[in-house]
Amino acid sequence: MDFPHLHLLLNHFPIIGTIVGVGLFLTSLVAKTEDVRLSSLVVFVAMALLTIPAFITGVGAQEKIVSDAGISNDLIQRHEGSAELSVWFMEVTGALAVIALWQSPRRRTPVRWNTFAILIFSLLTAGLMARTGNTGGEIRHSEIRSAEEGTAADSALSHFEPSPAKFTRLMIVNKWWWAFMMDMHFIGLVLLIGTIGMLNLRVLGFSKQVPIGALNRLVPWGIAGFGMNLITGMLAFIGMPTFYSHDIAFVLKIAAILLAVTALALFYVTGAFRDCEALEPGEDAPLHAKIIAGTSLVLWFAVIVLGRYIQPLQDSIAR
Repeated sequence: MDFPHLHLLLNHFPIIGTIVGVGLFLTSLVAKTEDVRLSSLVVFVAMALLTIPAFITGVGAQEKIVSDAGISNDLIQRHEGSAELSVWFMEVTGALAVIALWQSPRRRTPVRWNTFAILIFSLLTAGLMARTGNTGGEIRHSEIRSAEEGTAADSALSHFEPSPAKFTRLMIVNKWWWAFMMDMHFIGLVLLIGTIGMLNLRVLGFSKQVPIGALNRLVPWGIAGFGMNLITGMLAFIGMPTFYSHDIAFVLKIAAILLAVTALALFYVTGAFRDCEALEPGEDAPLHAKIIAGTSLVLWFAVIVLGRYIQPLQDSIAR
């Protein structure tokens, strides 16, 4: 399976999934159903994660089809600009959903500002995702171009969409800016691995004198670190998209990140955390919690190792 096929497969998930999430979220507001609200938040977080590989594979797909006869580079650039705008709105929506999920067990009613922010950003994201899908479809199927193309509405949206080439140059125009991004990426990694790693080690049986509930209070710092890594990592990819797209270590790193986040989510949604939270100092965690923690630790270790191999393995994927 090459990049165009992989991109075509992945890009349907954030588009359809975001619309499903908006539908569930609106239903929860009308029916005041907490379970439906939580389901919509999980969908938003999942779509924010799936948007990353969908966006990344777009670069390889562009390289494969740009030389095809009948393919307009202007349409490709418009689609890429629309995708860059959509991905940031999707990640903000996912971040707001994570905050809401973290607050849910601690509050009887949802926080109003967060609910309002999720509503606004999810609606905007759904619209932007639909536009991204439509501009992508127009690349090969000019017969489906909207009759509104070139209208005031279409032009207005185009003004807000970044120019892919200009955005890429902006990321690498200054070596100090690039160094700052890499420093922030490292700090985010320290926060992430430091907090999640300590929690995983305690669940596995190390430092049993430390209560798991106390370590859990540090997890928001780890989530903040992941957010820093996500922002700086995406900006770095936009700065050198071809370099990263054809690097097997980078592709495997993204896969390991998605699996590691899934393992963290399973720790909280399967009841493993509830079984561990009540443990007193010196008590051992149940086996299913240890399996999740061990898997999570291995995956985050793989993320670190693969990150170190990105430069040595450049151009390891055929163009």
